[in-house]
Amino acid sequence: MLCYIHIPFCDSKCHYCSFNSYINMHDRIEAYMISLHKNLLNEIEKNHIKYGAIETLFIGGGTPSVVAPHLFVPIFETLSPYLAKNAEITSEANPNSASKEWLSSLYALGVNRISFGVQSFNNKKLKRLNRAHSANEAIKAIESAAKIGYTNLSLDIIYDLEGDTKESLQKDLEQAFALPINHLSCYELTIEKATQFYKEPSVKQNREELGYFLRDFIVSSGFEQYEVSNYGKIKSRHNLGYWQYKEYLGIGAGAVGFINKSRYYPHSNLEHYIQNPTYQRREQLSQEEILTEKIFLGLRSIVGINKSILPKAMQERADLLCKEKKLKLINNRYYNQEFFLSDALALFIMGY
Repeated sequence: MLCYIHIPFCDSKCHYCSFNSYINMHDRIEAYMISLHKNLLNEIEKNHIKYGAIETLFIGGGTPSVVAPHLFVPIFETLSPYLAKNAEITSEANPNSASKEWLSSLYALGVNRISFGVQSFNNKKLKRLNRAHSANEAIKAIESAAKIGYTNLSLDIIYDLEGDTKESLQKDLEQAFALPINHLSCYELTIEKATQFYKEPSVKQNREELGYFLRDFIVSSGFEQYEVSNYGKIKSRHNLGYWQYKEYLGIGAGAVGFINKSRYYPHSNLEHYIQNPTYQRREQLSQEEILTEKIFLGLRSIVGINKSILPKAMQERADLLCKEKKLKLINNRYYNQEFFLSDALALFIMGY
């Protein structure tokens, strides 16, 4: 089982961000963390979580590093007996708020992996994205984390923004690989509703070749592509857990949980969540929906698809893709060799 905790507070709203996050609401952080703890206790009790059952914990956002470390203490005290001995415990962080003190305190609580929201080492691009940090702050934060003792460090890069070229993106990656990281998430810019960039969609270049260039450069630098956007010398066990269709707790405003083939959603509105943290809207998934998700997730990652879960007609179409060398069948499991084509392959298998 996995556990995801959502922290919806940010210092600024990035122009591409459609996640459930709030700026200028830091006065509600303490009340939120109290409600978050109630939400966690309720989920553990309701789902009869056993000691040691949680394999990975991921604290995301928003920006977890805007929350004072002492406010995380009750969360970790509660979770401690339920975490597996070798649990991967990740927190996202932004370079401007992940101070040495914050990083040290989270390390003392048991966090053993940090995922830094960097997006670029080009200050002009950072400003265009409305990031709250500079390139130098990102470099210093990652180096500080390594000195503190974190040996599992990741960062994010965004590409396909106006002005991005192969040369500029290569400079970003060369700087990233000069730092003590072992994981990289490389996301193509998407234009989402309710974002600043939705008002100016021309900021996206739609240059497909940039993704292939980045993929090839990253892989040649010793990082394995194990999902469309994720590369690692060490893979994120939490990420893999989602693609393997493991169950997960979703704690916090805007989080999502998945238990017993049912997806559930707490309040996304901050004040509603603070007032009623145990509320959830549930969505029971059909067998057809589960099969569809397993196909899409399996083909966009190294997880693959177990042949036995596919109806005969889908097996025949998957076998055809194997003959055309677009899939490989190994030990009764279909694997995709070109993740950028995963959606098209999934739709073909499903007969669309």
